[in-house]
Amino acid sequence: MIYVNVRHTVMDYAKWRPFFDGDASRRKAAGATGEEQVYRDANDPNVITVIMGWDNIENAQKFVMDPKLAEVMKQAGVIGLPQMVAILKPA
Repeated sequence: MIYVNVRHTVMDYAKWRPFFDGDASRRKAAGATGEEQVYRDANDPNVITVIMGWDNIENAQKFVMDPKLAEVMKQAGVIGLPQMVAILKPA
């Protein structure tokens, strides 16, 4: 199992959240485990960090590169490019 840590800025968290929640079935079909944590920056609540579990790195990368994700992020008000890092949970 792999985790993907995504950090990005959104125009408005309240607008962004329904888009994120509404994309859960597409993430799951692509290999996401459903294990997700969403955090908001203490100094700027429109800076979001999401940690998501994936079955493997290949599926996570394929999902990230899907043009549909870019469209959803645009509609959700994501500003600029997200920072994404694949991480492993220590045993």
